[in-house]
Amino acid sequence: MYNTILVPIDISEEELTSKAVRHALYLAKETGAKLHIVHVLPISSAIINAYALGYMEIKDKATIKAEEDLHMLMDSIDLPPERLAYTITFGSPRDEIIQAAEEVKADIIVIGSRRPNISTHLLGSTAGGVVRYAPVSVMVVR
Repeated sequence: MYNTILVPIDISEEELTSKAVRHALYLAKETGAKLHIVHVLPISSAIINAYALGYMEIKDKATIKAEEDLHMLMDSIDLPPERLAYTITFGSPRDEIIQAAEEVKADIIVIGSRRPNISTHLLGSTAGGVVRYAPVSVMVVR
């Protein structure tokens, strides 16, 4: 049924990450699919404005920290290494997730979402954007 499952995560959001990964892992085991995790480091206006103050150094440090955290996460996932992959990108989380889904030819996206509030309406802003613009089915995990 699924060949590739994309799991967008925010490595700093441990609860959301673990819920999404747990659901995606279940689907991967049931279908024999590959699990591809994507972590997007958002580029905020503060970072853009700080470009002259060493943006590349900040970007490199953020990437190194994210890779360390992702390696720990990958080691905890009970799948053979050939069925696991990850990507770290910079940019708009929604746009980068959509692009990653197209690049890895994902069959489904499994994404975590916080409880809704007045500012996010029914889904978290990233999850809601992914649901609206994804080229494939999206499973939202709470």
